[in-house]
Amino acid sequence: MRASRQSLPFYWVDVFAVEPLTGNPLAIVEGGEHLPFERLQRIAREFNQSETTFVMPPNRKGADWRLRSLTAAGVEVFGAGHNALGAWWWLAEAGKLALTTHTNSFHQEIGDQVLPVTVAAENRVPSRIIMDQEAPRMLKKLDDPTALAHALGLAREDLAVDRIPCQVVSTGAAHLTVPIRDRDTVDRIRPNAPALLEVLQRLGAEGCYVFSLDPRQPGATAYARFFNPTVGIWEDPATGTAAGPLAAHLVAHGFARMGRIIVIEQGTAMGRTSLIQAEVFSDKVQIAGRGVVIASGTLFA
Repeated sequence: MRASRQSLPFYWVDVFAVEPLTGNPLAIVEGGEHLPFERLQRIAREFNQSETTFVMPPNRKGADWRLRSLTAAGVEVFGAGHNALGAWWWLAEAGKLALTTHTNSFHQEIGDQVLPVTVAAENRVPSRIIMDQEAPRMLKKLDDPTALAHALGLAREDLAVDRIPCQVVSTGAAHLTVPIRDRDTVDRIRPNAPALLEVLQRLGAEGCYVFSLDPRQPGATAYARFFNPTVGIWEDPATGTAAGPLAAHLVAHGFARMGRIIVIEQGTAMGRTSLIQAEVFSDKVQIAGRGVVIASGTLFA
């Protein structure tokens, strides 16, 4: 007889999508709290997405749900980015949240933190997920960007450091924000992963968020791409944990205003256009966006 196997439902959500099959694809597994960490890692490798999020009952007081997110390389990440926003979009669409008003407040357990999340709704249908990130912290600046330019496959003059500095900024995850002359130059970046990893490690940064100020999408402020060799992500089509630092960086240097929605276009170079909304305040940054549930199935763990 075949031994019984535990089954877990899973879902596929395009996060920060402008339409189905755009945005950042996220695998969501409902449950898994009783599985060993090594099994969660193997499941994330099986889905082979930038991140897979396991939605579990909470362990900490005050939390409504616990989220555990792993990269395809098996690294657990703790930021509130597309990994969390997509999970809350699915929770709302699946009817697992009581959406009684236009703005509904919940709390998510991520790592050792309990963080607020807001689900905006119209007629009890989700319209936008809003998540808080930490207050912006401006960290190390890169004084000589020559090595970074070469690691990105560019010349030094392709970096717009005369307008805005290369700097590590954190709103919960520390990422290197890199200004580029124009969007066509952003599109032709071809990183050398080992060389880029060396630069990031020297600065204490997790990922590299390159951007220009000439987006293709109407209403957007910046045009971006994200590379993160520190956790095995070659390129990500939408990165909420990097959009928050970029928004704070733009506000700090006068390219956007505090308390106003800043729209960041990402993923277009990959054929997966994403739109990430960010608002910067003195004590926090908020990230917002939508999702599209495009598939569901059963995982035999």
